[in-house]
Amino acid sequence: MEMFFYLVFGALGAVVAALELSKTNKDRINTSSAFNSFKNNYLLVYSLMMAGDWLQGPYVYYLYSTYGFGKGEIGQLFIAGFGSSMLFGTIVGSLADKQGRKRACVTYCLTYILSCITKHSPQYKILMIGRILGGIATSLLFSAFESWLVAEHNKRGFEQQWLSITFSKAIFLGNGLVAILSGLFGNLLVDSFSLGPVAPFDAAACFLAIGMVIILSSWTENYGDPSESKDLLTQFRGAAVAIASDEKIALLGAIQSLFEGSMYTFVFLWTPALSPNDEEIPHGFIFATFMLASMLGSSLASRLMARSPPRVESYMQIVFVVSSVSLLLPIVTSFLVAPSNVKSGGISFSGSLQLLGFCTFEACVGIFWPSIMKMRSQYIPEEARSTIMNFFRIPLNIFVCVVLYNVDAFPITVMFGMCSIFLLVASVLQRRLMVIADKPKTQEWAMKERDAEAEPLNL
Repeated sequence: MEMFFYLVFGALGAVVAALELSKTNKDRINTSSAFNSFKNNYLLVYSLMMAGDWLQGPYVYYLYSTYGFGKGEIGQLFIAGFGSSMLFGTIVGSLADKQGRKRACVTYCLTYILSCITKHSPQYKILMIGRILGGIATSLLFSAFESWLVAEHNKRGFEQQWLSITFSKAIFLGNGLVAILSGLFGNLLVDSFSLGPVAPFDAAACFLAIGMVIILSSWTENYGDPSESKDLLTQFRGAAVAIASDEKIALLGAIQSLFEGSMYTFVFLWTPALSPNDEEIPHGFIFATFMLASMLGSSLASRLMARSPPRVESYMQIVFVVSSVSLLLPIVTSFLVAPSNVKSGGISFSGSLQLLGFCTFEACVGIFWPSIMKMRSQYIPEEARSTIMNFFRIPLNIFVCVVLYNVDAFPITVMFGMCSIFLLVASVLQRRLMVIADKPKTQEWAMKERDAEAEPLNL
């Protein structure tokens, strides 16, 4: 493996370590021992849940290919996963508000374990059922756990600002450290122990089972709106009305869909971008490098959210612009750097520049997750939190399905250009969100002023 990859990984690791070790009191928030116990319990469960997810990721396509399925058939399996997340996942996720978030988290564990079991079968129909179950589980992972956390945090009377600590730590561990360790552990099972491509799925099922036991034994139940008079259709209608009547919620949903849509498209594009001529690149090591960059972003986010200025709504505008510029690099290098005609060699100079840009994008992803979680906790009403969060994923899943279906129809530079435009639009919408988020405070102050002026007239 080329020295360049080690240099990038080492540099990112050094920066992350320096950021974590150099934190001062300004970068930390004083909390209580009760909150720390609650936070650590959630982080343990969330890390186990993410380990169950990350272990599967690198081996899904590889497993299907070893069963003899072609690119088209595998593409249909992936589309089925995103489609089920959009359709069934929205319904199941919405039930969490009515039936209980803890119950929904347990359902996630059971559903994903069943999905892992289906990977033992080479039959296409069984694998399709597994993808549908996996899509449902993904929706629950990105809605039920956060909804439970926010409701339980508020129910226990902890300060609102302390939520940002849990969010940033969850991303630092679950989307960073756990992802890296899961990749290494999966590689150990498949390559070193020669247990085959199904082994990571079995390991994932074990982690999910352990997490489920902790949830059942230590979590309490909470609800959004447990009213017996509200059926599922009424919940959907209420969530739709909330989004349509509150511009802040609508903007938040659009911002999330634009960024996550670009992020999932990037997942499909980074490999052909770095190896257009089938250059030999260490995919696993590059993935670990991206996760380290994401850890860097979450570490920066924890510092930013620990201070009152800047506000989340303010600095996220800059994050979206930086992420947009970073995904323009493949387009810029295609014009400025002469393409390499060497087949199956090492990474090209153009690829090296793009790798640095992609690491920058992943750092923005690390900032995005805890920041969007904090904004959701502020703007989404508690009674329909899971329902609204799954509504946000509908346009995202449609977008990803369209991209997957047409991934070979457009040049890779066009796809990156589209993502870059989406991220710029997200920055504009974030600006609008910041402006209208300040309006209620201004209007409330003006009303108090008018009341104070009118008071003498009433005497």
